[in-house]
Amino acid sequence: MQGIVDSSGRSLLAVKIQSPAEPEPAEIDVWIDTGFTGDLVIPRSLVEKLSLQQSGSVDAVLADGSHAELQTFSCVIEWFGTQRKLEVIANDGEFPLLGVGLLLGLELRIDYRDFQLTLNTAASGNV
Repeated sequence: MQGIVDSSGRSLLAVKIQSPAEPEPAEIDVWIDTGFTGDLVIPRSLVEKLSLQQSGSVDAVLADGSHAELQTFSCVIEWFGTQRKLEVIANDGEFPLLGVGLLLGLELRIDYRDFQLTLNTAASGNV
């Protein structure tokens, strides 16, 4: 998978996401956040736009050390050519964040010189 590094130094990757009940996915740009140990956080406004159904909640420790209970929602993402079911976390932020949970077992290369991002599977190289 190929992504970019924007002019602010953020590593971005396009991901297709959809409600399990909807036939058409939406493509969103997610920020790679290696400080986030989960899979995917998306803004509450996107949860509503995609009509995702709440599936539960999780206890979280936020970057400032505070604790919060966050709602989770069921979705499907396109991930290396397959459909993958996920429980995403909704927040009041503005930008979707992709965390280490989805990066495990992959090779992430961020080239700040050429403003490119590459995410590879361990076995097959570029995907």
